[in-house]
Amino acid sequence: MFNRNYKEKTIESVLFSVSVLTVVILFLICLFLFRDSLLLFKETSLLDFLTGKFWYPTSVNRQFGLLPLLLGSLIVTAGAIIFAVPLGIASAIYISEIAPPKVAEALKPFIEILAGIPSVVFGFFGLVILVPIVKDLFNLPTGQTALTGSIMLGIMSLPTIITISEDAISSVPSTIKHGSLALGATRWQTIYKVIVPAALSGISAAVMLGIGRAIGETMTLMMVTGNTAVIPSFPEGILDPVRTMTATIALEMGEVPQGSAHFHALFAVGTVLFIITFLINLIADLIKKRYRFKVD
Repeated sequence: MFNRNYKEKTIESVLFSVSVLTVVILFLICLFLFRDSLLLFKETSLLDFLTGKFWYPTSVNRQFGLLPLLLGSLIVTAGAIIFAVPLGIASAIYISEIAPPKVAEALKPFIEILAGIPSVVFGFFGLVILVPIVKDLFNLPTGQTALTGSIMLGIMSLPTIITISEDAISSVPSTIKHGSLALGATRWQTIYKVIVPAALSGISAAVMLGIGRAIGETMTLMMVTGNTAVIPSFPEGILDPVRTMTATIALEMGEVPQGSAHFHALFAVGTVLFIITFLINLIADLIKKRYRFKVD
């Protein structure tokens, strides 16, 4: 009995230590980001940074305007969501509820392989295959556009959305499904009126994680979006080159003098990206709790 209690307390202590370490690491990351980003605002106001329309970090009259980078990230992410969410949820429903067991088991490994492909490989695929298609299809000067980035991000987000949504749908108790069918509902009515609402908590979490996956992507967007720091128009801006916040950090951080205003501006961009990601996770958690409460 003594050894058993000792082992349990040891395991609890290890788990507690890991949890504390995670919180400490997150706190240090926040401190690291905010410390260097706040130094930018000694010479540039926060309002000018957030609403500035031009990103000219190396010109004589330097301007650190976040707006073109922020809107570039948002338009690419929005396009990816429009592409990936319906297709991902439909695929999850098919695999979980419609496909024969052998077909479902054959599809799952391919989805897992898609999730494991490095982002640079997606970037090469988009640059060699998708960019010329977009260029010829819309008769554009270049195929490196926000649309190309949205399609590639949508493809990269699909495994996350499909896998988590499929797990949520499969977790719905079979008694609920059988009860719906016993009451006279058709198979399709059971899926979209019973199963999907019951799994909405997990599906919403899958969508938010997919959004987080898209907004944090770097390498693929560097290769297929054109990296032009201009404010995209709407809706025709989807066919224009854009630059995202992540691509800006990756492109410029390696050559920027440490401690310069440009250096601190890149940290400020990273801080905004961190805050956006944090808010996405917070919204996902709130949605998950809300729909779980309704289902329960």
